[in-house]
Order: sequence, then structure tokens, then C-alpha cells
Amino acid sequence: MSRKAETRARAGAAAPPAPSAKAGGVSKSAAAKASKPKAARKAAATPLEETIGYRFSDPVLLERALTHISALKGAQGRAGSYQRLEFLGDHVLGLAISEMLFEAFPKADEGEMSRRLADLVRRETCADVALVVDLGASLRLGASEVRAGGRTRIAILADVCESLIGAIFLDGGYKAALAFVQRFWAERMRKPARPLRDPKTVLQEWAQARGLPTPSYREIERTGPHHDPEFRVAVSLPEREPAEGKGRSKRSAEQAAALALLAREGVRADV
Repeated sequence: MSRKAETRARAGAAAPPAPSAKAGGVSKSAAAKASKPKAARKAAATPLEETIGYRFSDPVLLERALTHISALKGAQGRAGSYQRLEFLGDHVLGLAISEMLFEAFPKADEGEMSRRLADLVRRETCADVALVVDLGASLRLGASEVRAGGRTRIAILADVCESLIGAIFLDGGYKAALAFVQRFWAERMRKPARPLRDPKTVLQEWAQARGLPTPSYREIERTGPHHDPEFRVAVSLPEREPAEGKGRSKRSAEQAAALALLAREGVRADV
């Protein structure tokens, strides 16, 4: 063998073997995994996210928005519950509804828009939206609150609805929060759930037009637990039988009583 051929043979013997697909190199499957975008490996959307039409980038925000203070222990405190998000969501909801009303009712004056706004942001409306999206099923509650029926309590459902709006606002900005509000409030905005003029006001004006004194309201009964009571109220006018109404607050019970008296007198409360 020539000196050149011998040199080439020695170099070939010293060279390391070529990397194989199984050892010493990157396998095809590993390379394929590495090339996949991060979004493809993200956890699937929760049932609640599917229902509300919004996917959280920060799932911790969603978890906090659904956590009642009764589910927290030790040093976690109120900051780990939905209370701060509820505060934020309340104001974001008010802004979103105000914008929607301004655009939908160009001829409405300030008074009409204010009445519509009050109707759309009230506790019962927020709780109704919470029921539609089944927020109760996703709530994190302490055992005692679960036993007390916390998943269906109007006050809790209304609060967590607002906290969810606050969480969406922090996670995706105002446009995302507005989109959520538009999705679940637009129809309610065009078809108010209750008359724009409340029955107490209508009854007072009706009484004054007939020379009667201001209607008087009297609490007859209060039932239910302290945190979720039900009131029964009677309204009276001279020379007329009292009428009664029930509600989760004194005001709502008074409104119901006034509506009952108006209905008995054949007076509409929505004009």
C-alpha cells in the first residue's frame, strides 16, 4: 500500500461514526415536537371558557375570579378571592353598558339612559347572566357555603359575574370585556327585563294626581337566613286595601307591593 493510501485509511478509521436516528442525534419525533408551536401544547379550554367565548391567557386570573372567600384558608386572605376583581368588573360593566346605550339609543336623553343603565347593571341582571353561563358550577366555595346553597345564591352569582368581567378586562383589555358584555347584555338592552319607570314612582305620581298622600310602606315579615333574607312588605293608601309584595331586599319588596296595588287599580307601570 502506498504512503498516501495508508494515510487515508488511518483517517477513515479514526473518524467518528455518522449520527443515527436512534442514538447520537436528534430523532425525527423529537425534531417534530420541537418544531410544534407552543399554542399547540396549551391546555384545552375549560367548559366555562367555551361558553363565554373567551380564552384566558392567564388561567390564574380566571381561577381567582371564581374563588369565594370561603374557599380560602390561612394567610391567603381576601386578596385571593374574587372581591377585588368584582370591584373592577362592576366599573368596567358600567362603562361597557354606557357605551352600548349611547350608540343604540341616539335620541335618548340622559334620564332615559340612566334608567336603562341602572336596570342592566343591577344585581338581578348580573345574576341572570351568571345563570345563563352556569357560573355556579365553576365556583370555588368552602364546604359551609356549598351546604348553604352558595352556587345558586343571587348575591354570589352577581358578584362573580362582575369579577369575571374584571378578569377578562385584565387578561384581554377593554375590547375583550366589551365583547363579553355585548354578547350577554345586547338583547337585554333592547328588551328591558322590567319597566323603565319603577312601580313606586308610578304609584306615587298616581296617588298625587288624585290628591292622595304619599304611599306608606311597612315591613310585615322577614324570613330566610341572615345572609339571604326575603322580605314581605305592604303598601297602604287611604280608603284602599293594602297590597303586599315580596323580594330579596326591602326595596324590591316595596316595588313588588307597589306593582300589586297598581295592577289592582288597573294602572300600567310601564308608561
